[in-house]
Amino acid sequence: QVQLVESGGGLVQAGGSLRLSCAAPGSIVGIGVMGWYRQAPGKQRELVADIMWGGTTNYADSVKGRFTISRDNPKNTVYLQMNSLKPEDTAVYYCSAQRWGIDYWGEGTRVTVSS
Repeated sequence: QVQLVESGGGLVQAGGSLRLSCAAPGSIVGIGVMGWYRQAPGKQRELVADIMWGGTTNYADSVKGRFTISRDNPKNTVYLQMNSLKPEDTAVYYCSAQRWGIDYWGEGTRVTVSS
């Protein structure tokens, strides 16, 4: 079992920045890809960005050039730096991690971008 603890959401004006963090506490080995998804009201959950253990990244087209995902492997922590935020980025952001073929999810952190 992998617990994921997210932090960093909040309210920000359009054009502003936020940094999300997600950690898997404890001495856990075997975590592979980690990522961030988001779900806006009335919409399906969608991938924002993910990152492999070796550092290869993947981004949704809507966030390319504005968001940066990174990870600290010894700490089993993944970050999402969000710049130039837009109202359409408003959503609940969920951290995900895959370990030995099983997907784990955080409880979500809300990001609200005001216009």
